[in-house]
Parts: sequence; structure tokens; C-alpha cells
Amino acid sequence: MTGPASGQTPALLDGQVALITGSTSGMGRVLAFRLAELGAEVIVHGRNEEAGAAVVDSIRTTGGRARFLRADLGSVDEVRGLARAIESAYARLDLLINNAGVGPGPDRRLVSTDGLELRFHVNYLAGYQLTHLLLPLLRAGAPAQVVMVASRTQSPIDFDDVLIESGFSGRRAYGQSKLAQIMFAFDLAPELEGSGVRINAVHPAPVMDTRMMEVLGARPQSTPDDGARSVLGLILSDEDWNGRYFHETELGTALDQAYDPEALARLREISRTLTAGSTGGRPPP
Repeated sequence: MTGPASGQTPALLDGQVALITGSTSGMGRVLAFRLAELGAEVIVHGRNEEAGAAVVDSIRTTGGRARFLRADLGSVDEVRGLARAIESAYARLDLLINNAGVGPGPDRRLVSTDGLELRFHVNYLAGYQLTHLLLPLLRAGAPAQVVMVASRTQSPIDFDDVLIESGFSGRRAYGQSKLAQIMFAFDLAPELEGSGVRINAVHPAPVMDTRMMEVLGARPQSTPDDGARSVLGLILSDEDWNGRYFHETELGTALDQAYDPEALARLREISRTLTAGSTGGRPPP
């Protein structure tokens, strides 16, 4: 990726509004600070009010602009509420980073507030729903970007058992949700052509030193700062990428299923069904 030239002003994103889901810790938190340093007004999201307030206070202390909005991404209604709160406060949105996620551990089937398999709901469906709900604001902010924070860990989707009610493993659930994120970027990109809004997916870094990996018990191979650099490289690139998957800073290749039009269509229909009623009165995405 080709990024901005060195020596450019810190206010590179001055006047822009950026939403980062899952930004009270880990890579999301690092991105919140980096985008604020570049001049963006950052919407910090998370479930913990205290943690969110701490991030916002820290950003404001350094002269940045930020606010916190709470929402449980495992609830279709709360995702809808988050979108409505943003719509009521802003006339545009320049950047949406769907970063929030649940990792592979613990290795047992967990369910969301709405009773869906947790990783599929939080990692993928919430971003699918939120992106569609915020498309009018993104179009108003064009040129605008959507970034799906995916992973090199990908598992094929069993469309007969998307919520993995049999043969469950945490790694499989996580990998399936991450492949779904990439497939969503591939599927939505053609619809966005000519709108000034772009969507891409990125595996930011291997096994970052985050709470997600602590739960898994994995040995860290990189830091949240490493991951943030990959995401920022994509955001600030001079290239007009749309509908691509990046492995860190290079174009990557996802599992074959991501390139199957029939699989993309099946995922789209399942996603519409599972988020039914989540469009705030607009036609379903």
C-alpha cells in the first residue's frame, strides 16, 4: 500500500468523523488515538462505560475530539440504537472500522444477547447490520471508507449450520466469522461503485498482544500498534481500493469460498434474515 508522504500535517483527517467499534482496548484503542491525532473526530464504541470514558478523556487531554457510544453488538436492537444515535448527532460519516470481535477462546459455544452464535453475531453480523444502517451517512461523507478487520484465520461456512449447532469449535466459529467479513466486503463493493464509498477487509497482524489472545492462551507475535499500522496504511493509501482483502499491507488471498458468487448470495440472504427488522424503516439491505 502507498501511504501519505512523510512530513504531512497531523491534521490529515481534519473535519472527518470516524467510528471504530471495539475501541476501548487493544488495536481499536490505538486506532482511536491515531485517528484523533490525524484530526478526525472519533466515535469510540464499547460495552464498558468507564473504559470508554477513559479513552475519550485521554484523547481530549491531547487536544483531540472524541465521544463514547455504548452498544452491545450481540443485540440487533442495540446495533440499531447505535446507528440512530450516530444519525442524530452527525450529518456525515467518513470512516467506519468494524473492529470489535470475540476471539477463538474459550473453546465452547457461546450465544449473543439475541441467542445467535456469539462470534458470528459480534464479529460479522453486527458489522453487516451497522454498515447498511450507516450507508446514508457514509454516502454523505463520500469519499468514505468501510474497513472490515478480518483475519488470516478463516474457516469455510457451512450454510446448513451457520450457527454451528453441531461440531462446534472456537477456532472454527472464529474463522467462519472472519471469512464472512471478507465475503461481505467482496459482495458489497460492486454495489458501492460510483458512490464514493469503498469497503475492504484486512488481516492487520498475527496474534496481537490483546485480551482476546490472553483468553486463548496464545503467545503474542505482534502488538496492537503493528495492527493499527496496517489498518492506517489501508485508510491513508493513495490507491482507490474497493472490495479487496489485505494481508497486513499486501493484497491477500482469502479462502476459495469468498470468490464463489453463489456463496456470497447465500451469505447475503442469511444475513438479511438474521438481522430482519434492523433497517430502521428502510428496505432491507
